[in-house]
Amino acid sequence: MWASNIYEGSPTPVTTFLSIAPKISISANISRVSIYGSYGATLQQIFFFCSIASMILGALAAMAQTKVKRHLAHSSIGHVGYIHTGFSCGTIEGIQSLLIGIFIYASMTIDAFAIVSALWQTRVKYIADLGALAKTIPISAITFSITMFLYAGIPPLAGFCSKFYLFFAALGCGAYFLAPVGIVTSVIGRWAAGRLPRVGQFGGPKAVLRAPDT
Repeated sequence: MWASNIYEGSPTPVTTFLSIAPKISISANISRVSIYGSYGATLQQIFFFCSIASMILGALAAMAQTKVKRHLAHSSIGHVGYIHTGFSCGTIEGIQSLLIGIFIYASMTIDAFAIVSALWQTRVKYIADLGALAKTIPISAITFSITMFLYAGIPPLAGFCSKFYLFFAALGCGAYFLAPVGIVTSVIGRWAAGRLPRVGQFGGPKAVLRAPDT
């Protein structure tokens, strides 16, 4: 409920830290519990429900966003759902796929917010503002487009590989309902994440980039 407001209101370096560090810390601690012990069927069902809820909420909410940071906030919620897929399995294969997903998510999130931080100086806040990006800063437009394709999980990029391993682990542990939900929400997320590179490359000059106030 508060993630999009925090992402929007915080400085970009703080937002980057909040989007990566808690997920890595929590995932590492729960992974230790699953490796050295067992968290039981009840907690596994909770992870199962949270995974489905996060994937659906992240995919649907990202479609309605008009600001870049808010879009990334809801994409982050969706990726938490994908990561929880590994916990829902309760197997070593699930933990292995989770670690791969965490590493890829952290890498592309750092990349995305580094570009957002650079664009923030030119007052690019809304998705519509990306319309002039390809003509004014083409390198940033190309880099940002590739990063959003990573978020969307377009094959054969790393984002697709992480989701493939997670869904494959879900099918291997018998979570047959979890994998189809993840695939459907991933397709929705591709459309939502694809809006940013589409606007950045082909949206036209809907907004003019301005220098920051001095």
